[in-house]
Amino acid sequence: MRYEKSCGAVIFRRAENGWNVLLIRHTKGRHISFPKGHVEQGETESQTAEREILEETGLQVKVDRRFRAENRYNIRPDTQKLVVIFAALTTQAELTPQPEEIAEAFWLPIDEAAARLTYERDRKIMRDALAHIQKYHAT
Repeated sequence: MRYEKSCGAVIFRRAENGWNVLLIRHTKGRHISFPKGHVEQGETESQTAEREILEETGLQVKVDRRFRAENRYNIRPDTQKLVVIFAALTTQAELTPQPEEIAEAFWLPIDEAAARLTYERDRKIMRDALAHIQKYHAT
């Protein structure tokens, strides 16, 4: 069995109507999820998440390492993938999607984001990350 590891984050920013979350649509799988990417040698998980988010979206974020979720699945019969997802905050609204990997990037209110996410597991991670953000970043 081969193993791959990626790290990313559920990214939140304050809006007039509460919290908005960033979603991306990938060019390859065409699914809607959160920005993430492969760990490079010598990086911590949070460094990978921050680098990948900057590369894929142009956003500078601060990862909150107190929230960490894992998603494991097989991407091929012989390859298991581990995705580590943090919660992150930004004040930036403008996005610069990386055209090679990101077909579309957009901010949505939480309810709309939940409806657009492709996978139920991502919806659960987003809800858990939101609860964390509301608890630790309420002001």
